[in-house]
Parts: sequence; C-alpha cells; structure tokens
Amino acid sequence: QVQVVESGGGLVQAGESLTLSCTASGSILSINAMDWYRQAPGKVRELVAGIGSGDITKYADSVKGRFTISRDNAKNTVYLQMSSLKPEDAAVYYCYYNVIAKPWRYLDVWGQGTLVTVSS
Repeated sequence: QVQVVESGGGLVQAGESLTLSCTASGSILSINAMDWYRQAPGKVRELVAGIGSGDITKYADSVKGRFTISRDNAKNTVYLQMSSLKPEDAAVYYCYYNVIAKPWRYLDVWGQGTLVTVSS
C-alpha cells in the first residue's frame, strides 16, 4: 500500500505566495513521476506541474514563471511553490505519484486534495 498526504492549502490574497507539499509513504521501491493537478469548480482537472526522473520539469502555460515544482527524494516529498497568485489559480490541488511498489507493481496514487483560495 502507498499513501500520499498533502498539506499547505489555504486562503491568500492575490499576489501572495503559498507552498504546497505532498509526501508519499508505504512500500515504495521507486518514484517515477510526481505531478500537481488542480480542479476548479465546474472545470476539468488539469495538470499544473510535473517533475520526473532527472528532475525534468513541466508546467502549464498559465503558471510558468510563477510556480515551481521540486522534490526531496529522501523524503518522498514533492513541493509546489506558488507565487504571484491570481484568483484564477483558486482550485483544489491534487498531487499525483507514479510509483513502483513492492513486490513490483506500478501504481498511480492520488492525494486527497487541498483547497487553495485566492481573494482579489
């Protein structure tokens, strides 16, 4: 079993910053990729940022230059630093892990979601 727990959501004003974190635990052999997604009310879930092997990163165009994804491999943790937040960034943010778990299974694991609210 693999579990992920997110933290860091909250209410901020436009222009402020917020950092989300997500930590995986359980019978993990390796982590292939860590992503952050978000879903606003009435909208589909969208990829915000991802980080893979070799720390190669990818970002949605809407957050490039404002959000930074990073990882701490020793802690199985992924971070999303969000700056210059806009009201349109408000959403429930989900972390996603693609892992290899014992004994040798590929798993897609989602966090429970954390709410980010941005007031104008």
